[in-house]
Amino acid sequence: QVQLVESGGGLVQAGGSLRLSCAASGRTFSSYAVGWGRQTPGKEREFVARISGSGSSISYVDSVKGRFTISRDNGKNTVYLQMNNLKPEDTGVYYCAAGTRFTRYDFWGQGTQVTVSS
Repeated sequence: QVQLVESGGGLVQAGGSLRLSCAASGRTFSSYAVGWGRQTPGKEREFVARISGSGSSISYVDSVKGRFTISRDNGKNTVYLQMNNLKPEDTGVYYCAAGTRFTRYDFWGQGTQVTVSS
């Protein structure tokens, strides 16, 4: 069982930056791939960034490439999402999820709100 808690959301102006954190419980966190997803108004939920348990495999959705960076510190059981040059369309609830497969997740956090003003 893995419990995930997101933090770092907030209100930021367009062009600004935020860093989200996903803190996990459990001693085998490095065995889990993690994804950062978001639910934006009027759109389907999507995963914007994924990282493997070791951190050696990373992927991004096209809309955030070059602006978002996912990373992890397994010693701290934490995955980060650095978001730069934020746009109003990045507004939404961001959540992290973990699982034993790169694109399939078994555990989910509650989410953190990100609001980007124009």
